[in-house]
Formats: sequence, C-alpha cells, structure tokens
Amino acid sequence: MLPRYTTVREYGSEEIVIKKSRFIGHAKPVETEEEAVAFIEELKKKYWNATHNCSAYLIGERDQFQKALDDGEPSGTAGKPILEVIKHRGMKNVVVVVTRYFGGIMLGAGGLVRAYTDGAVAGIDAAQPIVKVLHREVIVDVDYTWYGKLENVLRERGFRVGEVLFTDRVRVQCLPEAEEAERFQDWITDVTQGQAVLEIGEETYFIEGE
Repeated sequence: MLPRYTTVREYGSEEIVIKKSRFIGHAKPVETEEEAVAFIEELKKKYWNATHNCSAYLIGERDQFQKALDDGEPSGTAGKPILEVIKHRGMKNVVVVVTRYFGGIMLGAGGLVRAYTDGAVAGIDAAQPIVKVLHREVIVDVDYTWYGKLENVLRERGFRVGEVLFTDRVRVQCLPEAEEAERFQDWITDVTQGQAVLEIGEETYFIEGE
C-alpha cells in the first residue's frame, strides 16, 4: 500500500462556459476500474442530451488502470487533456468526466484541449482534493501508573490516538504513520522503560490534517 496519495474527498461538479459551450466537470474517488466505468455510464445516462461526455480515470498504486475517452470529440482533444490534469495534480483513484453542451461556436483543437483541461480542473476542485496517509494501528497496553506519562508524550508529539480502553490495565489505540510505525514502537518502549506491551494491528488510510 502506498504511504500516501492524493485523490478527491467526494463527488463534486462545477460548470464553466467557454464561447457559449457549457462544460460541466465532474470528479469522484474510486477504488476500482469497475467503479470508474459505472460512474461514467451513470453520467452518460443522466446527461443523455449532452453533445459529449468525455472522461478519464487513473487507478492503482502503480497507475495500472488508466483510460482516456474522447466520446466523439477529435482524437486527443478531450480525454487525454483530462487524464493529463489528473496526472499533473499527482492524483490516484479518481475518475473525471467533462460534459459538454455545444454552444454553436467551434473551438478548434487547441481550444478544445484548453476547455476540457479547464473543465477537469473545475470538477476536481469541486470534489475537494485531499491527501490520504497510511497509518498502522499499534495497541499500547500499560499499567495505570504509566498512562499519565503516555498520554502526555503522545499529545506532545501529535500522534493520532483512537480508542482508549480502561480495564485492569489501559489499552491505547495509537495510529502512527505506517512509515514511522517501527520507530514509534521503539520510542514507546523507551518512554515506558520496556513496561508497555505492544500489539500491531491493521493499516488504514486517514485524511491528512484531519
């Protein structure tokens, strides 16, 4: 799993007008190629009367699933510019569709590239770009005499903390970044003078800064 990647928070759309043509940019986070294709088909049905519904998606840790579709526009003037926006923004696991309603004025190849680029940017911005960071669960099990110090040092260092369970001992769900998990365990062992019992859990993505 990637230590971090940029995507969008949720579905979003924004409309812009260029020389009387309406361009509606849509973007959505997806995990699979099937999700991306389903989203494209859904918008084609919703905007069935549009002149074009051009699209692109980029999915996978190594960008192994990517496609650009011109949907009737001249080859390379729509789908490819949309895909280039996704790549330029450093995004993964995202699908973008730009719907066009022709306004009667021809834009030319260069104009189309710029228009679909701007439409893609508008859709992505509306969907709220975010960074997802991979975290590793580390359960820190300590005696009550160590809990106060543990709570303080975790707060001082700004580590993400989840559930805290109080029984005969205290179990604290810590969520350091996956890349720091090993150093985190060494640090906790040092802080508690070897008195903490550590359990390693699953990896989970969280949105950076939240």
